[in-house]
Amino acid sequence: MKNLNVTKNQGKNQLIPLVLTVITAGILILLVYLEVIFLNKLIPDNIHRKIQISDVLIGLTIYLKTSVDFAIFIGNLMAGYKGLKNRIAIEIGTAAGNALGTILILAVWDFFKEIKPLLAVMILVAAIVLLKLAEESLEHIRGEEKGARGRLSLLSSQITTILSPVNNFFNRFLKYIIPNLSMKPKKGLSFWSLVGLSFTIPFILGLDDFAGYVPLFNVVNVLGFSIGVILGHMVLNIFLFLSPKTTTKVVKNPAVSILGSIAFIILALYGFYEVFKILFIH
Repeated sequence: MKNLNVTKNQGKNQLIPLVLTVITAGILILLVYLEVIFLNKLIPDNIHRKIQISDVLIGLTIYLKTSVDFAIFIGNLMAGYKGLKNRIAIEIGTAAGNALGTILILAVWDFFKEIKPLLAVMILVAAIVLLKLAEESLEHIRGEEKGARGRLSLLSSQITTILSPVNNFFNRFLKYIIPNLSMKPKKGLSFWSLVGLSFTIPFILGLDDFAGYVPLFNVVNVLGFSIGVILGHMVLNIFLFLSPKTTTKVVKNPAVSILGSIAFIILALYGFYEVFKILFIH
């Protein structure tokens, strides 16, 4: 009987977050659709409301290929905050952060296509944040001295040596814009504080990722693409929540942390390149 109750509780702990993930995605897709209706009233027929499966699949596929940042962040949160209530907070926060980042970039793109410096500033801030997250993702693997882990630790130190002075320089300005932003989950947060933490980083990363998609808006339907991005985050959350232990183990792996850090750096460099193109090429 005790084993049966444990099984039921485990099933409940899996089912509720998964159902909530789907419901949250549905609500956020509705918000994006309503945003498009609102934007089209201000700028008539600027965004087509016809949703094509091909555009949705393009958005979903591209999102999943660039979602290593979300996977690392969510995995870190899951490792620090276990239990059904915390998983619900993480789901709501990360999904809302990613979607609202998408919604904001969509509005900026629609309203201010010709005010390119505004979009450039947003991408620049997001790229700087990515460099900070790249350094933080390496902190827990320092100090290993033997074998493969020793080589990974050395590589981690070399990357940190490069990133540290860059981040110290940018932190002088970043602290006034986005204070206390960190990939490391703080301990003892309440439900709503955890929702807020879960929201902040995905919101910033969502800005950077979606801003990088802007060039695609000339060849794909923006609404369908946006829906695909939200569905991509839903799929990622589902896989993460299906196996929290595996996720935690993978995220803590030194090789994965280094790959994640490198991915952050690449995304940041791409962000800087996008800023350069917006300001000096287009």
